[in-house]
Amino acid sequence: MRSMLITGGAGFIGCNTAQAFARDGWDVTVVDTLVRRGARENLAWLRSQAPVRVERIDIRDAEALERLCRERPFDAVIHLAAQVAVTRSVIDPREDFEVNALGTFNVLEAVRRFCPEAAFLFASTNKVYGNLEHLTVELEGGRYVCRQLPDGVSEETPLDFHSPYGCSKGAADQYVRDYARIYGLRSVSLRQSCIYGFHQFGEEDQGWVAWFTIAALLDQPITIYGDGRQVRDVLFIDDLVECYRRVIDRIDQAAGNVYNVGGGPRNQLSLLQLLDQLEALSGKSIPRAFDAWRPGDQRVFVSDVRRIAADVGWQPTTSASEGVARLYRWVCENLPMLAGVVGVA
Repeated sequence: MRSMLITGGAGFIGCNTAQAFARDGWDVTVVDTLVRRGARENLAWLRSQAPVRVERIDIRDAEALERLCRERPFDAVIHLAAQVAVTRSVIDPREDFEVNALGTFNVLEAVRRFCPEAAFLFASTNKVYGNLEHLTVELEGGRYVCRQLPDGVSEETPLDFHSPYGCSKGAADQYVRDYARIYGLRSVSLRQSCIYGFHQFGEEDQGWVAWFTIAALLDQPITIYGDGRQVRDVLFIDDLVECYRRVIDRIDQAAGNVYNVGGGPRNQLSLLQLLDQLEALSGKSIPRAFDAWRPGDQRVFVSDVRRIAADVGWQPTTSASEGVARLYRWVCENLPMLAGVVGVA
């Protein structure tokens, strides 16, 4: 049986990924601190779905990671653990650096020393490209568009680590790439765009698709940073997990590369468009407030996914409208649990 380590395995992406690979027959070990909102609920669900090992380890603890990899050499590592919010990185840049940059270095070192043949997938971010100030953005149909890049932002776009979060994730992104070049690790950096889906609790500044959906159904306040006309290419969680499968299956082809991973040009969605769809699904008006733009926030980000399609044969299959509708139904079915996590009486 092949063995897999998933850091951040009780998070939104982590628990979905762990469940899918465990059901595929992998022996899955999950590492998580269980401190993020919803992590314990996700872990309880995961344990009800599949047999997984759970290690409560902070990725800033290099010795604990090395001990784990020495005791259980892994065939694949999916590194998801992170500090995930731009605004929090501005408030506490040291924590952001220690978790994202140093934590990733610790995971890489543990793999290099004790399971160097493992496929290593790193969840990077589109924030490594900064706010893309060099692009011309226009308003059309109530949302921003960028006519210069009809296929989206490619991996050839210059890096611009804007915000502490962009710096920490960008440093980790480059370490992952360089460990393939210098040490021969089979490592891949996946610059993920807006991922959404089941078991995502979200917050106002991160995980906005899930948070808007939950907040709308629980009558919680919604704050939009910026004017709401900013656009992202959204990617449903099932499609991301399938991407991980394809990369691992073709790791010899993918190793050492960076890939943009998102919904692509066919799955663009603005914040206001999401609220419009949620109003149509719920049959009610959804109030919203507005606040200042966040540092480094892009008016438009759409991933060019042609490179990963060519290299590993992956492309998204769930449309934005279908994915939002599926998420909406899941939130409706789990409102009591979600109210408890969010803290709504």
